[in-house]
Amino acid sequence: MNEITVDGKRIDMTLTGPRDVIDQTQGIGALPVVTRDGRIVPVEGLANVRITSGPTEIRRSERARTVTLQVTPNAETPLQEALELIEERVIKPMEESGLPDGVSLHITGTADKLIETWDEMVIDLLLAIIIVYLVMAVLFESFVYPLIIMLTVPVAAAGGIAGLAILNIGVNQPLDMLTMLGFIILTGIVVNNAILLVHQTLYHMREDGMSADDAIMRATQNRVRPIFMSTLTSVFGMLPLVVFPGAGSELYRGLGSVVLGGLSLSAVLTLAIVPPMMSITVGWREQRKNQDAGSVVTPAQ
Repeated sequence: MNEITVDGKRIDMTLTGPRDVIDQTQGIGALPVVTRDGRIVPVEGLANVRITSGPTEIRRSERARTVTLQVTPNAETPLQEALELIEERVIKPMEESGLPDGVSLHITGTADKLIETWDEMVIDLLLAIIIVYLVMAVLFESFVYPLIIMLTVPVAAAGGIAGLAILNIGVNQPLDMLTMLGFIILTGIVVNNAILLVHQTLYHMREDGMSADDAIMRATQNRVRPIFMSTLTSVFGMLPLVVFPGAGSELYRGLGSVVLGGLSLSAVLTLAIVPPMMSITVGWREQRKNQDAGSVVTPAQ
């Protein structure tokens, strides 16, 4: 099979003969061909016939011929790891050695969907952080206090990674898409404890007239018990999802371990991060705010 040009169009040329005449492939060379002068000659008298292996069908992608190689990793190898192995040990060496003109390599199928899903998950995580920050900026009427609260998000992410690492000591739990979803859930949960501390501190300063240090200390004392109560209820409620095996537990075990680790670590480190940051910023901001309010001159009657 080859291609010929007819009226400016490239079409496939296929050589066919009468049916039930040739019973084997080697007989192609004996097919009769009628020439222009009326003579009948065999094909092997006009061309060199070579028998080679070829595809049973020709596949095209975007009008280009393609050859598909299907790779199925074993059950113990994550898809992401298999994808990295193929790129590093197969595709990259072939590209470095030089590919023929018109030949290119592409990874499609499940691997392509994995890359697309991963990119969308990263975008969703960034959107979650931005939305949470903007909502708190509107509620607190400040862009500084939400920054202090958002410091708990990296702490929760570290706790989620630690929880996943501890889980991998007993079972093999890869970082799949459901596990990544746990980090997005943490973004909206762990900020609650810091919101309680910041709101209570501002309440003591504005309503009770306390100084910044006294307000931070009183807010921390008042909110320690609710913080640990809410954290413990969430942790013990999520614990059976991670500890007890069962049908479908392997799907949500990674998500549960990330949420457990993030909540546990953030509950402790929030009390060590937010109060010092508040002592640096809140007193200065409230004092400046009061000075700006006192500098307003009331016109004489």
